[in-house]
Amino acid sequence: MSKKTVDEAVPATTPTVADESLGRRKFLGRAAGVAGAGLVTACGAEAGDAIEGAPAVQTQPRVMWRMASSFPRGLDAIYGSGEMLGEITSSLTGGRFQIRAYPAGELVPGLQVMDAVQQGTVQVGQSTSYYYTGKNQALAFDAGVPFGMTARQQDAWLNEGGGLEVVRSVFADFNIISFPGGNTGGQMGGWFRREVNSVDDLRGLKMRIPGLGGDVMDRMGVTVQVLAGGDIYPALERGAIDATEWVGPYDDEKLGLHQAAPYYYYPGWWEPSASVSYEVNQQAWDQLPSDYQAVFEVAAKATARRMLSYYDAKNPGALQRLIDGGTQMRSFSDDIMAEARTTIGEILEDYAGADQQYRRVYDHWRGFKEASYRWFGTAELRFASFAFPDGMSV
Repeated sequence: MSKKTVDEAVPATTPTVADESLGRRKFLGRAAGVAGAGLVTACGAEAGDAIEGAPAVQTQPRVMWRMASSFPRGLDAIYGSGEMLGEITSSLTGGRFQIRAYPAGELVPGLQVMDAVQQGTVQVGQSTSYYYTGKNQALAFDAGVPFGMTARQQDAWLNEGGGLEVVRSVFADFNIISFPGGNTGGQMGGWFRREVNSVDDLRGLKMRIPGLGGDVMDRMGVTVQVLAGGDIYPALERGAIDATEWVGPYDDEKLGLHQAAPYYYYPGWWEPSASVSYEVNQQAWDQLPSDYQAVFEVAAKATARRMLSYYDAKNPGALQRLIDGGTQMRSFSDDIMAEARTTIGEILEDYAGADQQYRRVYDHWRGFKEASYRWFGTAELRFASFAFPDGMSV
């Protein structure tokens, strides 16, 4: 079957573009209203000449930023959240602070976004930090770690548990200040051209998988490649890779991955969640008026909230369509899962032993994770194990 484009690969049974656009406008209106109310309070002391409650930003200069994204335009959950960031900042400032989003490859390749921000080629990037572990392995904690934290746990660590300050200390070495930009939630284990029933079946496999998940697979005998989203399908279709992971049913369907590989594995143990970040050039941020900084922060929080909700709403229907279309679901075997969990523990300790900065980030992350596991294991696991049926038996 010929590959559909990312924008075309949405079955007729999914919501139309008009439906999604209407939902997005409604969300934008709500987000702008709530954020605007908070902004008026925050900036009111400086808003002596504000009219009818409009924030003081209306008297500020016009600022135009460019945002390079690591994601294709057609992925409306991830890339669309970046576009929404610009819509909210413009709405809250009367068009004075605008951020224009560019998809992967339009300004810079998808895996070079952080470089562009660091160098000041663009003011802000939308990306996932495990793409850049070649710069510093500790950046993976900003994104996701194998057998790490769920979306709620990761967001709690970053936003309320001190994690953001810790990862910002790493980004600071690259002239960047980071902001949480959303989370995909729990991910799938990816698409395979042949079945993998044991650890031995992984050996020699060529797989697209970034970050620490790639490190684990490498130690388990997999030949690892890192590809941007738009490059995955052609590599899988022509056999340049034997397997790939991306996000989950909604995005995977859009990328057409089910057309290139029949077996869909779960769970995505290497990404029980994955955070997306807005990476901002430090000089650009310092030059931004304080009111605009406040606008950016509330816009980032609004789009981050939207991303996870959007995936949670869209993934169930997409998974059912894939199954109805002939996708063959498979669960990773216990021996693969056990070997992977042992391996990531060894990797984390190896990296921590070799670098003190990594050790500081790892120890902070690990302490929060262990406490969070105890709480979730008490309050939520028992309920979920009783109430949730086996997904594939429904």
